[in-house]
Amino acid sequence: MTHGVLLEVAYDGTAFHGWASQQGQRTVEDTLRGAIAAMDPRVTQVRGASRTDAGVHAEGQLAAFDTERDIVAKGWTLGVNQHLPDDLAVRAARAVPAGFSPRFAAAGKRYRYRVLVDEVRDPRWRALAWRIPELDVDAAAAEARAAVGTHDFAAFRASGDERVDTVRTLSRVAVERESDPRVVAFVVEGNAFLYNMVRILVGTLVDVGRGRREAGAVARALAAKDRALAGTTAPAHGLVLEQVRVRLPEGAGDRWPP
Repeated sequence: MTHGVLLEVAYDGTAFHGWASQQGQRTVEDTLRGAIAAMDPRVTQVRGASRTDAGVHAEGQLAAFDTERDIVAKGWTLGVNQHLPDDLAVRAARAVPAGFSPRFAAAGKRYRYRVLVDEVRDPRWRALAWRIPELDVDAAAAEARAAVGTHDFAAFRASGDERVDTVRTLSRVAVERESDPRVVAFVVEGNAFLYNMVRILVGTLVDVGRGRREAGAVARALAAKDRALAGTTAPAHGLVLEQVRVRLPEGAGDRWPP
């Protein structure tokens, strides 16, 4: 009998060419599918929740697949990990109905973008944060308030995004210091996102915090729907997909680890 398995996946995106399968490139999707196929060769498709870009990291990416093998959630978590490299891991698994797609069941996502405010390079943060020499955190936080709510985010998407519907709802855009006082985190939560939307939004907030754009830049870009009025696209390596919230269907099993 065919049933589904939902995996929670974490990865260091530094050496991956993004999530989505690409011929001749090392991707998260292909690497994960290969590890799953080592346990069940009949698995040929993995359905991801988010197509993260090259260099972007994840702590809570979701991926589902269908199988006829009768293996408990713990077995999938431990078994798939035996076939994965050190920069990719299954953190949890649970049973779901066959055909379940985390992308279409997603109720919201949370991203965290880290900026290292330091005039001197720090190798420990080179793949995890965008280093800039100075930042007015209060100015960036004040600017972030304009992005909260339901808006047309056409100005905050890359040119390759051709979707007609560009209205999205952000429930939270926060700017906060982490335990290392040099590290400033931009936390963005919403129902869905356009291509490069978080990175362009963070880049705009950083531009205001560095005095490169005047306060009110986010509101002006939203109103005009003009990409030229938004800021720079923040580098990929500072971004982490922290969580994908999904509406679980009836019949979903317990998560392991709980």
